[in-house]
Amino acid sequence: MKLWLSFVLLATMLFTQYSFGKQVLPTQVGAEQTEQYLTLLKGKRIGLVVNQTSRVNEQHIVDFLVSKKQNIATIFAVEHGFRGDHDAGAKVSSSVDAKTGIKIHSIYGKNKKPSSEVMNELDVIIFDIQDVGVRFYTYINSMFYMMQAAAQNNVPFIVLDRPNPHLSVVDGPMLNPEFSSFVGLLPVPLVHGMTVGELAQMIQGEGWLNSIDNADQIKHKLTLTVVPVKDYQRNDSYVLPVLPSPNLPNQQAINLYPSLCFFEATPISIGRGTDFPFQVVGHNEAYIGEFAFTPRSIIGAASNPKLKGIALKGLDLRSVQLNGFDMSIFYDWFKLFEKSELEFFSRSGFMDKLAGTDQIRLDMLAGKTLEQIKQPWQNDLKQFKKQRAPYLIYK
Repeated sequence: MKLWLSFVLLATMLFTQYSFGKQVLPTQVGAEQTEQYLTLLKGKRIGLVVNQTSRVNEQHIVDFLVSKKQNIATIFAVEHGFRGDHDAGAKVSSSVDAKTGIKIHSIYGKNKKPSSEVMNELDVIIFDIQDVGVRFYTYINSMFYMMQAAAQNNVPFIVLDRPNPHLSVVDGPMLNPEFSSFVGLLPVPLVHGMTVGELAQMIQGEGWLNSIDNADQIKHKLTLTVVPVKDYQRNDSYVLPVLPSPNLPNQQAINLYPSLCFFEATPISIGRGTDFPFQVVGHNEAYIGEFAFTPRSIIGAASNPKLKGIALKGLDLRSVQLNGFDMSIFYDWFKLFEKSELEFFSRSGFMDKLAGTDQIRLDMLAGKTLEQIKQPWQNDLKQFKKQRAPYLIYK
């Protein structure tokens, strides 16, 4: 009996190792494929567009490159700062990294693009930041402006690619250029289904460096290099090893982010100032659900959250699965506020910037159904998928 049991256990182990070993390959992000880019940096003055997600295995890419005696001239800080410890929208100042003494130049806020004086001190730019695959997440816009600056000053640009946690999902309205802003700059759907490397190729290939945001005439073609993710396919699940920003603390928050972000333009809380931002919805006057929470000040994540110190009730979505961009919860709360005669779109201009159009807001106010609201962008999505096809890297 013992011999038979031992045989079964051994067979099970071998089968498990074989079957899962064949199916699950170790994904290597671009930054970890050092042999693909270190030779491009030799003897160069390097500018890094990086944050807390920029890791080479367990080591930050800054520390890794310093250990390899590479010449890092400048670190460019995006929204949330180089260390990822700033509130959403909070000012990110230029400074010096205490650990390495490398100067940090902010590209979030008033100066989204470095000057020619800054760029003339560089020979190459590396972009290595984990994105979440949603148009209003600002890292891709920082990448765009840095690509523009690189092209204008004839500085090569390297993207170390990382997976998109929203996989291949493509959904939501396209950006109407009339509503272009730093939360919506590129003419892509709200959930675009592309990695930053693929987007970089599309930005260059479609000529957007010249056509978006009144760019100065670019005389040089950008020298763009993308180091792809190794052993990765578009629908491979990928759990982010480092949080992309303070208010996306786990995979569930990232999953819900595109479906809940419109609430930022309303009086309703989505959990900023709690331990579960972007995983709850609540208000104190009208609400769906009985889940209770009270937003509080959290330094580095939500110093002054909406409805701070007020007891709220609503929905606990920590175990709810929503796919890609799902407007159903947002629509239900709109109907509740409409019935309760409470103002819903308290920041209508911001709503239109997040959506990339005023049509969603106007259609909701006009009483259209959810299906009627979604119908106009379906053909746009089909056209976008054809347009982006030449720039896709992963199957």
